[in-house]
Amino acid sequence: MHAYKSVTSRTVVLPLDNVDTDQIIPARFLKVTTKDGLGKHLFADWRYDRAGRPRSDFILNQDESKGAMILVAGDNFGCGSSREHAPWALVDYGFRAVIGPSIADIFKSNALKNGLLPVVVDSETHEYLLEHPGEEVAVDLERQSLILQDGRQVTFPVDAFARYCLLNAMDEFDFLLAQRGHISTYEKRSRT
Repeated sequence: MHAYKSVTSRTVVLPLDNVDTDQIIPARFLKVTTKDGLGKHLFADWRYDRAGRPRSDFILNQDESKGAMILVAGDNFGCGSSREHAPWALVDYGFRAVIGPSIADIFKSNALKNGLLPVVVDSETHEYLLEHPGEEVAVDLERQSLILQDGRQVTFPVDAFARYCLLNAMDEFDFLLAQRGHISTYEKRSRT
């Protein structure tokens, strides 16, 4: 995992509510145990026709979406099952943040553990982003701010521990390993 400070990118807008994890990454692609390559299956049933050809009307298949790292989603993004493959697919595709008015709790937790920042914004900010697809915005984790192209800054909440881990390029296991000295000291004291 890389340290996550901020990301500046054009947005891709997917204005659908209740996008569940099976729509993000269909179950038939869950037979893998590695994160690599899942991005090609992101939103597979929407991106490709039955013959596997890209659908020209789906946003990720359009030129203006290439290289974008911020997804603006509808309400309740990531609902459904707890599959960790959903944030894996989004990150493997190249997304670094998902912005919406609400993001499902389990998805949010899995995203934070995998380097994808879930950004919950107020309805006014969300509406603005929906009306301005492709606008360049900045997501600043250090300041917990979304900076819009017009200069507005909108703060967003992030779990303090998850924020610490993202800023320091560590997962929960890395955090525990970094505490080895404290753990050894505690164990020595508790034995006496």
